[in-house]
Amino acid sequence: MTGMDEQTVDERFEQQRGRLRTVALRILGSGSEADDAVQEAWLRLHRTDAATIDNLEGWLTTVVARICLTMLQTRRTRRETALESVGDLPGEIGPDDPEEQAVLADSVGTALLVVLDTLSPAERIAFVLHDLFAMPFDEIAPIVGRQPAAARQLASRARRRVAGAEPDGTADLGRRREVVGAFLAASRSGDFAALVALLDPDAVARSDDATVQSGAPAQLRGAEAVATMFAGRARAARPALVDGRPGLVWTVGGSPRVIFDFTVVDGVVKAIDLIADADVIAQLELAL
Repeated sequence: MTGMDEQTVDERFEQQRGRLRTVALRILGSGSEADDAVQEAWLRLHRTDAATIDNLEGWLTTVVARICLTMLQTRRTRRETALESVGDLPGEIGPDDPEEQAVLADSVGTALLVVLDTLSPAERIAFVLHDLFAMPFDEIAPIVGRQPAAARQLASRARRRVAGAEPDGTADLGRRREVVGAFLAASRSGDFAALVALLDPDAVARSDDATVQSGAPAQLRGAEAVATMFAGRARAARPALVDGRPGLVWTVGGSPRVIFDFTVVDGVVKAIDLIADADVIAQLELAL
């Protein structure tokens, strides 16, 4: 970049600086690391031909997110190394300024600040970019090195963990197992009334592209619609833990083919995600 081009790009970058820092801060939870990420984005911008950038705002957001992903991965490696070497974890990395910490907690919620540190780097990126900044999964996918469907699942898993961090409104593990077990029994027996009773009135069943290709509807909403879909079915499904949460899995020859990922709140099923994408299934932690 030369002359006026460089000046114009600098001006446009400064217009984006505040937003970029907010993105980085919510991903990283550290003011100093957020500043480092934004500064690195500025350096990368100056090493790039601005004429090749069609959407500067989107380009900068993507670059900052990728930098944050690398920083999160490095942070996790440091913690794993510390755990192996001294047998304990270092302190949590959070906003450096107490006032900034309060502002961040107010903007995203205290539970979110706590649970973000339990997410994998890819889950954290997908959740923050989509749920907090409305970035589409088509744009998130290349940042985290996944297909859009897999990126959607990353955000979905993160979202459920955030919901699980709330002290109110979320059933404990034992109760969730009971609900999923009762749902499986009602599904196998075709007990429509029992299924409806186990479902939230606004319950939703969502199918990924692979499941839709096998004939399942992309989405159904409402307890009766979802109950109709499952009544008399799921005979071959088995109880399982899906990323530590009670769910169901249909296996063929010992290999999981379809995952039924349940979201249970207040003792009823709020959502069921049907996952048949082999790449997505491979990223899930399953325990039959």
